[in-house]
Amino acid sequence: MSAPVHPDSTDLDRLHSAVKREKADLAPESAPAPLWATFLLMLVAIIGGAQLGTNPYALPTAGDDVRPSSGTTGEGADPFQAAMKKGASGYAVCGGCHQGNGNGIPGQFPPLAGSEWVTGGTERLIRVTQHGLVGAITVKGQAYNTPGGMQPFGAAMSAQDLANVLTYIRNSWGNEGTMVTKEMVQKVRDEEKRATQWTEADLKPFADKNVPGDIPAGPGATAAAK
Repeated sequence: MSAPVHPDSTDLDRLHSAVKREKADLAPESAPAPLWATFLLMLVAIIGGAQLGTNPYALPTAGDDVRPSSGTTGEGADPFQAAMKKGASGYAVCGGCHQGNGNGIPGQFPPLAGSEWVTGGTERLIRVTQHGLVGAITVKGQAYNTPGGMQPFGAAMSAQDLANVLTYIRNSWGNEGTMVTKEMVQKVRDEEKRATQWTEADLKPFADKNVPGDIPAGPGATAAAK
C-alpha cells in the first residue's frame, strides 16, 4: 500500500514553470523612471536646445564669421572707414604682385607704398586699373618693365569695388590720399572706352589730375557733414 501524498507536495515541473514566469526584482537604481520624470526631462531638453540656438555665448561653428566687427559698415557708417575695410578684402587680387606690404617685388612689380602713381592724381590711377598698363614705367626713381604689364580690372570689378580698393591703397603703408568714389570711377568708365592697355606716355597728361566729385570722408573731405 502506497504512502499518502502530503498536502504541501507540488509537482516540480509546475513549480519550475511558475518560477520562470516570475519577473526578477529590479535593483532600486535600475528601476524605470516614473512617466512624469521622463516628460520633465524631455521638456527641459527642448527648452535648452532653443535657448542654445540664440545664445550669444554658444561656441561658433566652422561656418561662423568670428571676426570682430567695428560697426563701421552698416547704415550711417563713416564712408571712408567702410571703403577701407572693404578695400582691404578687395586688395587680394593685387597682393600677389604688389605684396601684402605694398612693397612689390624688386625688378618685377613696382611698389604701391610711397608710389607717386598711387598718391598722385586719381584720374591716372583709375585709368591704370580700369584698362591696364604696359611697357616701361618709373616708380620712385626705379625702372620697371613687367612682361605683359598690368592687366585691366575694369571688367572684373564693379565701380564700387574698384573705388574701395583704390581708396585702400591710397591710405595704407604710410600713404595718405583722398577717397576714390564709385561716381569718380563710373565717370571715367563712361568717358573712356579704351580697348587696349595704357603706356606711361599716354597717361602723362593725367598724372596730377583728380576726377571731380565730392569726397564724403577721410583726408581732404569736401562733402558737407550729414
